[in-house]
Order: sequence, then structure tokens, then C-alpha cells
Amino acid sequence: MARKTKVEAAITREQLLDAAERVFSERGVAKTSLTEVAAAAGVSRGAVYWHFRDKADLFGAMCERATLPLDAMLIEAGARANDDPLGAVRAVAVTALTRLATDPRAQAVFEVIFHKTELTGELAEIAGRQERDRCNCLSNVESFLERAVTRGQLPPDTDTALVTRLLHAYVSGIMREWILDKDAYDLAARAPSLVDTIIAGLAVNPPRRASRVRPRAGSAA
Repeated sequence: MARKTKVEAAITREQLLDAAERVFSERGVAKTSLTEVAAAAGVSRGAVYWHFRDKADLFGAMCERATLPLDAMLIEAGARANDDPLGAVRAVAVTALTRLATDPRAQAVFEVIFHKTELTGELAEIAGRQERDRCNCLSNVESFLERAVTRGQLPPDTDTALVTRLLHAYVSGIMREWILDKDAYDLAARAPSLVDTIIAGLAVNPPRRASRVRPRAGSAA
């Protein structure tokens, strides 16, 4: 393969990622070959291996390109979470839903992730990577919620770990369902009220930490 300039290589890489989004969405990841991705991008199969080790590497790069803005959003929210941590959680959730509703690339990639991917075989390593990313996201959100407890925005006995999982299930569930039927409602317009509904409920009556029951005096330990 002829030596490419950095600019040419970067352009080819973007073409391959764009093609992967289209072909994975049409055929599913498992049923798509790298030859098909190369053909859709208008390059040789060798060009795919110039940039990516295998299909798992290509798929991972495609996902990362779409989720990088979300990672940056979490970092930005963390920087201002001390003043209004619950507001930071709200902002992250609203922004995630709004971006999905308004960004065709995010829609294409999340459709593949949610509904066109079986993370087995050659894609098994992606499952581990996604789980690490999920855990990192949950950890960041839980830290916001712990600050919200400290600032009195949530009751002191709030089970922040359970609230974190509740929020994740709520937002990811909306995303999964909306991707299946984008005409059901205007997600960008509805995102604030959808998020405010869950935030308002949590502020009033969040899941609480289970109280440890002390054994009665004289009872067996």
C-alpha cells in the first residue's frame, strides 16, 4: 500500500467509519464483513487493515467517535457540579437525549449498539470495553448524587448507588425505545420534561439506604 500523508490517512479513516455506520445499520455487525465496509467506503480491503486491526477495532472506533461528546459533557458537568450537583445530573441527561434527537450520526451509532449488535465471538472484547465505559459513567453520576446529598438537594439517607442505576435505566430506556420509533414524539422538545419528571420524584422520595436492624437484647447473635 502506497505511503499516505497524514491528511489522506485521516480522510480514509473517516470514510471507513462513515461506511461502517451505514453498513452495520443496514446489515447488523455480525453479518457485515470488512470487505463490505471497504466497498461501501470506496477503498480496498487493505485500507481497512491499515487503520483497524479487525472488525472489533473498527466497531469500537465507530462507537467512540459518536460517544466522545458525551464523555466531554460528563467532564464539563463535573467541573460545575459543586454548585448545583443535581442540576448537573439533569443537564447531562437532557443533553444526552437532545443530542440523540438532533444528531443523525448519534442515532445511527446508537441504533447499531442497541439493536444491531451481538457482542459475541470476535466482538466479545467490545462488551468488556462497553462495560468499563458504563461503570465509569455510573461512577461519575453517583459522585454528583453524593454531592447533592451533601448540599441538601437529596435526603441524607438517599441510596445514591441505586438512584444512579435508576437514572441510567430510565435514560437509556428512553433512548432505546425512541430509536425504534423516532416519529412517536419530538424527543428534543420533550427531553427536559422527561428528565424533570424523574428528577422531581427523586428529590421528593428517592430510594433510601436500607436500615440495619439491630438484634434484640438477649437474642442470639
